[in-house]
Amino acid sequence: MNPQWMADAGRPADTDEAAHERQTEAYRRMSGGDRVAVSFRLNELARRAAEAGIRSRHPDYSEEEVRWALRRLWLGDELTREAWPDRELVRP
Repeated sequence: MNPQWMADAGRPADTDEAAHERQTEAYRRMSGGDRVAVSFRLNELARRAAEAGIRSRHPDYSEEEVRWALRRLWLGDELTREAWPDRELVRP
């Protein structure tokens, strides 16, 4: 699987080869626990960025609506409907 936003060999399309290699080497030097901590921090940053995008597109949304829009954005329509069949979808 090679998502559209990824370049060949798993390198992100917006990262040059030298920078990607340096980052990969830095991750290899980390302990497993440190890599897990980095992944949690990156996940948190991605969540906050996604929420900020939702808020900028829908300034009238409540915090609850932002959370529901984020769920839909990350899970997709089908899984969101399956998990919460009685909830109306909120536009991300």
